[in-house]
Amino acid sequence: MTDDDIPAEAPGAARRQPSQQRSRERVERMLAAAQQIIAERGSDGLRMADVAERAGVSIGSLYQFFPDKAAIIRSLAQRCTSQSRACIEDGLAAVTDDAGLRQAFAGLVDAYYAMFLDDPAMCDIWSGMQADKGLRALEVAESRITGAMLGAAIRRVRPDADPAEIELRGFLIMHLGEATMRLAVAVPRDEGDRLVAAYKAIADTALAPG
Repeated sequence: MTDDDIPAEAPGAARRQPSQQRSRERVERMLAAAQQIIAERGSDGLRMADVAERAGVSIGSLYQFFPDKAAIIRSLAQRCTSQSRACIEDGLAAVTDDAGLRQAFAGLVDAYYAMFLDDPAMCDIWSGMQADKGLRALEVAESRITGAMLGAAIRRVRPDADPAEIELRGFLIMHLGEATMRLAVAVPRDEGDRLVAAYKAIADTALAPG
């Protein structure tokens, strides 16, 4: 799903896209400021006026590109999803058999967990999506996309498997993975590590043949 797939009036949609270099640089400052604020205060603490002040732009300039904080959170989330999609694509590209599939997916979980640990704002960005109905729909749509990527890898190694079952399983595995990461970084690190290990075991069972 891209910006072009969502009408300008959709919840959380950016109002306009920067076309000039100076405008793009201004938007980058806005998003960087928002990410800093989210890392410090959480998504609930994000205020449009604070974003404008920290980015060094007028509040009017901020509203030219982002009609509300949901639009900011959505733009930040899209960056996260682009990064995760690239990670998934690279991690599953070389899969040719069942053992390789399960090993590759376990590696993806570890890499994704590391991404959440390295960027504290990432969890708060996803949490911010939970507070908005329109943004929650976007998260579900993203789980379908990443689930389809996992499903494609499963079909490569099991061409005779039921396509509907693969689609459902991939969707569920990826959506539960996102929820696990949010929970894992919200608790003490040792408990988070155990949660991720438990999810990997569950996913491994779900990915096993039969």
